[in-house]
Amino acid sequence: MRTHLHRILGVDLTGLPGLSTINVHTLFSEVGGNLSKFPSSKQFASWLGLCPDQRISGGKVLSAHTRSVKSRSAYALRMAAYSAGKSHSHLGDYFRRMRTRPGAPKAITASAHKLARIIFHLLKSGQPCDVSSFARNETACQKRREDSLRKHARDLGFALIPLPASDVVS
Repeated sequence: MRTHLHRILGVDLTGLPGLSTINVHTLFSEVGGNLSKFPSSKQFASWLGLCPDQRISGGKVLSAHTRSVKSRSAYALRMAAYSAGKSHSHLGDYFRRMRTRPGAPKAITASAHKLARIIFHLLKSGQPCDVSSFARNETACQKRREDSLRKHARDLGFALIPLPASDVVS
């Protein structure tokens, strides 16, 4: 089944964390292999109901929750995002980071939104998934976190000193 989906779509989407052949098949049956009807990944994610729908009146935000959409594709992407959250991938790290702030349900939707944007890019470009971009983003996030800790320690009158590589506990 995986080889047939690869042949039809032109890209192996099962290489992404959390996506199985069932998820890809569900996505393909709902959306198809041609995403030309969506000008950007933002509109694709909005069609799936994975992005906030802000209602603003008079400059005041009335509501900012995701729309309720009956889409098997969105459900499949949410399930894939949840299962990716349990993996040691870059998407799993993103899920765990999001889960600490707004909570698990919103982290699942945010991860599914990220996965939808990745899928859109892969299907539009026809190129295989490049994991090095995930690694660059993760390195940048770790550097921002380290800089924030250093600033916070400096504000409290402390200094952070990195441990030698042999003392770091994994």
